[in-house]
Amino acid sequence: MSKQKLSVVVTRRLPEVVESRMKELFDVELNETDARMTREDLAAAMRRADVLVPTLSDHIDANMLAQAGEKLKLIANFGAGVDHIDVSSARQRGVLVSNTPGVSADDTADMAMALILGVTRRIPEGMAVMQDGKWQGWSPTAFLGGRVGGRRLGILGMGRIGLAVARRAQAFGMQIHYHNRKRLRPEVEAEVGATYWESLDQMLARMDVVSVNCPHTPSTFHLLNARRLKLMKPTAVVVNTSRGEVIDENALTRMLRAGEIAGAGLDVFEHGHEINPRLRELPNVVLVPHMGSATVEGRVEMGEKVIINIKTFADGHRPPDLVVPGLL
Repeated sequence: MSKQKLSVVVTRRLPEVVESRMKELFDVELNETDARMTREDLAAAMRRADVLVPTLSDHIDANMLAQAGEKLKLIANFGAGVDHIDVSSARQRGVLVSNTPGVSADDTADMAMALILGVTRRIPEGMAVMQDGKWQGWSPTAFLGGRVGGRRLGILGMGRIGLAVARRAQAFGMQIHYHNRKRLRPEVEAEVGATYWESLDQMLARMDVVSVNCPHTPSTFHLLNARRLKLMKPTAVVVNTSRGEVIDENALTRMLRAGEIAGAGLDVFEHGHEINPRLRELPNVVLVPHMGSATVEGRVEMGEKVIINIKTFADGHRPPDLVVPGLL
């Protein structure tokens, strides 16, 4: 790349410290309103930018990339997941894609444990009674939840986040089980006392809590479909801090309403912010608005990775977090 500052378009507001540093290094265009860009706005942004910095709410498909023109050379994604970007089409057009891996694992694992505790200990129900001013005092049988210690936790996807969940759950006395595309090394399994299940179906049938931590890919879409959800025990709880598309949300809602699954803690949803209204009505469900990685520290670190990827590319080198389509 030339020594002239790269033109960079950022699609959403980022932490102030990140935006300030970008202004120093690049010819940057920020989204001051933080309003989600339309497809037309995104396509126009890609035509005038050397580098686009999108987030998971920006869906960049092959059709949109075809409208990008020749100027765009790098999509520096703000986030680890890239299922909203057609990486293969981008590479075919000579556009590199980078991401920010390894930043949000601990934050997301914290949220997974918070949801496990929230559902099993009925925390939102207790909060609602307190906020409504309806609490009549302590009772031996009021708001009885379940003890997490000793329960079997089945982790679906044992990458960075899954391992971070396992370490936290182990500290709570849970029994760790997992299903993954590849089995972990023996020493890693030993560290968290994890039992590997080659069969997802067999694992689901025996777990008390299931934590979804796998990415959304064509092979994981509705991985927890109606058939697999029916394998779970009626006393089981499912928690999802990964991607909503991994679970058939309609099937899950029906089973929760019917008492065929005891509860759910959801940070992500199949249709983004459009949530099944029947899901909102259920007392055995904890819903939070995609807060898994929402810490100041995490978002700043993500921004720093974006900057490093862009700066490295500007200096004529391969971005350190380059996404390779064959490894997705």
